Amino acid sequence: MTLPTDRHGYAGFATRLTGLAADSLLLTVAGLLVSGLPPMIWRQMTGDDPQWLVALSGALAGLLPWAYFAACWALSGATIGALLVGTRTCRSDGTTLGPLRAAVRALVGLVIAPVWLVGLLGVLTDGRRRAWHDRLFGTVVRRAGSTVAPIAGRPSVGPGPSRPGPPAGPAR
Repeated sequence: MTLPTDRHGYAGFATRLTGLAADSLLLTVAGLLVSGLPPMIWRQMTGDDPQWLVALSGALAGLLPWAYFAACWALSGATIGALLVGTRTCRSDGTTLGPLRAAVRALVGLVIAPVWLVGLLGVLTDGRRRAWHDRLFGTVVRRAGSTVAPIAGRPSVGPGPSRPGPPAGPAR
């Protein structure tokens, strides 16, 4: 199998796993705060232990990972972990995922997380370093600042090649 030379613009296995680990750490801390802090504050203020607040906080903490990934991928393509490692998730043509694709991608990733992690091994054999879920959703994970190669008749996304021109000088 011959890999394309543009392979270096795509995020590899270790980079993606590092970003995911950073997101997991962030979500663990955020989940603990969302589930534990409101009931604790209520208990300190009123002295009673409202089970409805414990249940609501727990439900919100359970939805937090889905909301985080879906919102980050839909809005910018980059989670905080992706920003730390310098990557972004986009469609194959370089455009953002959009809300529906991002929400479903996040839901599938969280519901079948073990399969998602095993699917990352696809990064090692694919020319564009796509995991199995990237192939399913038509996405790629690019290194920040890389351009997307043209797709059969479509123009390239990102800055084009620089062309030499007259030297910049004072306008006359």
